Amino acid sequence: MKNITFLLIGLLAFVLHSQAVPQLNTDSIGFEQQRERINTLLEERSKKFGDLDISLQQKTGIFGIFKVKKDMQKSIDILRQIVLTDNHIFLETKKLLDIKDNESDRHESLANEYDAQITAYMRTISKLQAENEQLRGRIELLGEEGHNVDLLVYLLVFVILVLSGVIVWLYRKNINLTQE
Repeated sequence: MKNITFLLIGLLAFVLHSQAVPQLNTDSIGFEQQRERINTLLEERSKKFGDLDISLQQKTGIFGIFKVKKDMQKSIDILRQIVLTDNHIFLETKKLLDIKDNESDRHESLANEYDAQITAYMRTISKLQAENEQLRGRIELLGEEGHNVDLLVYLLVFVILVLSGVIVWLYRKNINLTQE
């Protein structure tokens, strides 16, 4: 019975795992793609900061001593691109966190669902074990009743043999008396 229980639990675990794996892989792929997008944006941001440093050091004014309006505008444009990239990074990070939260929520709901299924299976197994024990008790009771019936049959056969012997004895005695 224990082997059957372990077999059922193993089969249940296999079925639950096989149902959960494709969904988890899809989510993991989406999560990894989103993470790669954010990493790419962070690399772009770092590159733009490098461009900003170069732009801040660049002086195209008279004899390379002064910054001109064009140099300042270039630095401002680079800063604007950095801010836009930062905003894009925040949006993509929010999407990543939403994916992570959805994944966590789904894992929690799957865990609750699987827990409920396992609990139901355990109740069914317990019910079947109790029913099995009840049937074994009935088999033992029927075996004892069968033993009692056997004893009763042996007793009746013995009584019949004894009565037959007494009848034969009385018959012979009666025949002997009539002949005398």
